[in-house]
Amino acid sequence: MSLSKQMEEMQTEFIKQVPEEIAKVMQDATEKLTQSGIEEQCLKVGDKMPMFVLPNAIGDLISSTTLLKKGPLVIDFYRGAWCPYCNLELRAFQEALGGMKGVGAQLVAISPNLPDGSLTSIEKHSLGFEVLTDHRNEMARQFGLVYRLDERLEDIYRRFGIDIPAMNGDESYEIPIPATYVINTDGSIVSAFIEADHTKREEPAEVIETLKTLL
Repeated sequence: MSLSKQMEEMQTEFIKQVPEEIAKVMQDATEKLTQSGIEEQCLKVGDKMPMFVLPNAIGDLISSTTLLKKGPLVIDFYRGAWCPYCNLELRAFQEALGGMKGVGAQLVAISPNLPDGSLTSIEKHSLGFEVLTDHRNEMARQFGLVYRLDERLEDIYRRFGIDIPAMNGDESYEIPIPATYVINTDGSIVSAFIEADHTKREEPAEVIETLKTLL
């Protein structure tokens, strides 16, 4: 089943389970974010990516410069381990990891979650790629992806047992919109999937097709 189909089914089930007023608030927040123009301010195809050195789940520092020496790089920005749509995406990318490695590419996932949260994601989904911590969204901010969560959602998320400040180690309630970038070995962006609606993500198969064009 495609990732988009899984996302649609999850969204349908979620709407059935939550009170109508909560579903309306969440939908309105997504629409406002989409209309804010955030997607237009993000780095696009043809731009150079900012280089990074970020810690992985066990605290080792991972350098984009080192990764790019091995081949093209796929960077997946996700909201955090608390987001069920992100977890679906991470599992889908794990299933496609062999195809990405088969065309010589490296894959990393980046979120503002502290390393403990990243480690939870790796263990829960048996991920075979690096999951990096972008504390205070410093790297995502350079990509133009960062926004502050709608204040109306703070209480709703707490009622769901989601403590974003604790998971991110700061009180800002800032998170990145989901985005998947394919980076060529010279650091140039050759593909950019940017989506303010967190229920939509790029299909891993499409990423692999982009990577094949770089061979």
